[in-house]
Amino acid sequence: MPKVSVIVPNYNHARFLDQRITSVLQQTYQDFELLYLDDASTDNSDKVFSRYSDNPKIRAFLNTSNSGSPFKQWNKGVREAQGEYIWIAEADDYADSHLLEKLVRVLDQHPNVGLAYSQSWVADEAGQATHTMLSWTDDLDNTRWHNDFVNAGSDECGRFLIMKCTIPNASAALLRKSVYETAGYADETMKIAGDWMMWSKMLSVADIAYVAEPLNYFRRHSNSVLAKKTYGSGTQERYQVVRFICDHFMVSAQVKNIVLNSLCEDWLSNVFSFNRRLTLARIISLYHAARQLEAMPLWRIARKSAQLLSRKLRMRLLSK
Repeated sequence: MPKVSVIVPNYNHARFLDQRITSVLQQTYQDFELLYLDDASTDNSDKVFSRYSDNPKIRAFLNTSNSGSPFKQWNKGVREAQGEYIWIAEADDYADSHLLEKLVRVLDQHPNVGLAYSQSWVADEAGQATHTMLSWTDDLDNTRWHNDFVNAGSDECGRFLIMKCTIPNASAALLRKSVYETAGYADETMKIAGDWMMWSKMLSVADIAYVAEPLNYFRRHSNSVLAKKTYGSGTQERYQVVRFICDHFMVSAQVKNIVLNSLCEDWLSNVFSFNRRLTLARIISLYHAARQLEAMPLWRIARKSAQLLSRKLRMRLLSK
């Protein structure tokens, strides 16, 4: 049995697929199988993959119709996986050749760790690295993600993961399969924040480790999941994740207040936007989500509304 199962879920990423598969096959750590899951791509992904289909390390699972959710593909891959560890290597990303070697070592050394991840480079469509994801986490703590660490899952969720998805790219993470299974698999109803929810669920039963060396290349492009999200949908799912963390971990009143203010401002900024107005149904849905986290959210909504309107008025007056 292989030590690692590398799951490569793909949907219409033919232009990136060669680099992704090559970056897996060229890993310095070679005790792995590669599970290629195509979700009924309509581009020439089949032609690109055909170059690798005879490789004995690779097993292919080709959907005849699109599943509608990347997290269904995650779960399908994990169920088919034979390895002790799981690497969900998204088809539009790629990796340093030492990623598996270094993350396997961390999981081997720390049996209580269920998720180990590295720092990521952000790459453009052409594959050019521009900066690291420290720009995403430094507002929470401007030194923490500059060094390796191992932390209790409860502390990580209660202080950091509740604020934002501090593991912003699944391709940077190596997962212990048994922990993924114990946590109950990914939520297949989610479209945007299913990874964030999955990390939170895993950290309710295991610890986390981080490698500060950037070993993953997180590609940003116009066809990514984040680029396609509808207004308010990300906020809706963010409420779900925050509610899960509040229900399962100790969260200080100060941290919870910061998060609730951020959530409120997030969807109200869309309500008051001339370019990105939310539907009435979405606004009502977000209000009910807020009610599940605090009994009386109206005062927060009123205060944030006044702040946002005041800010827009000042900006308009300054622009004249």
